[in-house]
Amino acid sequence: MITYISHGNSGSVRSRFGAFMNRKDRMFRKSVLFLFSMFLASGISMPVYAALPVDSLLQPLQPPEIGSYILKETGSSKVFMVKDSEKTIQPASLTKILTSIIALESGQLDDEVVITKEATMVEPSKAGFKPGERILLRDLVKAAMVSSSNDAAFAIGIHLEGSVPRFVRKMNRKARDIGMRHSVFTNPAGFDKRVYAGNVSTAEDLVKLTEYAIRNRKFNEIASLESVLVTERSSNKIYLLKTHNKLLGKYPYAVGIKTGFTRSAGKCLIARAKKENKDMLLVLLDAKGDRWSIAEQMFESAFTPPFQAYQ
Repeated sequence: MITYISHGNSGSVRSRFGAFMNRKDRMFRKSVLFLFSMFLASGISMPVYAALPVDSLLQPLQPPEIGSYILKETGSSKVFMVKDSEKTIQPASLTKILTSIIALESGQLDDEVVITKEATMVEPSKAGFKPGERILLRDLVKAAMVSSSNDAAFAIGIHLEGSVPRFVRKMNRKARDIGMRHSVFTNPAGFDKRVYAGNVSTAEDLVKLTEYAIRNRKFNEIASLESVLVTERSSNKIYLLKTHNKLLGKYPYAVGIKTGFTRSAGKCLIARAKKENKDMLLVLLDAKGDRWSIAEQMFESAFTPPFQAYQ
């Protein structure tokens, strides 16, 4: 209800209103003091965040359901969050980053790759290429990175080195050159059971791999795509391939890079995000929770000052 005050008695009304508010103010302050004294008497300590170390403040943001992770500033030594970064874990399709960068550096991106039967005899995810189809090598890289196509990854390896075992040897040489000390790769796609058991890496190694890969302009362009059209060269058949990386549509600062999943590896993610003058890289391995929400929360924590990095 709105009460209108006439000008004839406005002075007396203001006086009574002021006295009323003074009494209310005194009553409010007394109530606050009483509640505060009761709070202290209860023995419950008030949180004094300024007195806590950085580690204590970050603890709620370090989810225990992630097997291993690193959040760092791209291209620097600044690490914001880290857990078991040298723990050996299956990287699943994050392996395709190595496969893709080898292809991008091959100088053969305009090659027409004939899809072999061996390349098509893989588990999903796959683009669905048929034996005998002809796909440009650059488009196979897009398929491997964007839609995590296992047939594309195998086709890359077979084309570049003649066989999967020979390409795997090249992968492991490249990994050592990059400085990946705790990684062993058994195939181009990231399978980790039966004949491909033993395909392993660490969050620390995968950071090295990703920071190496993002020096390549073509890699960055491909890693940020949400979908890609791949043309079969003989028939002009079109494959529409879409990303599995939900962070690209969910988080406005995300710029890629790669997802992964197997039963052994769990949910994996390498993500990059840029906000204002900050460029962050996140590796999550063996995630039990919602990796997209966790990644967004961790990025926002790093982007929001004050946030001290572990040097």
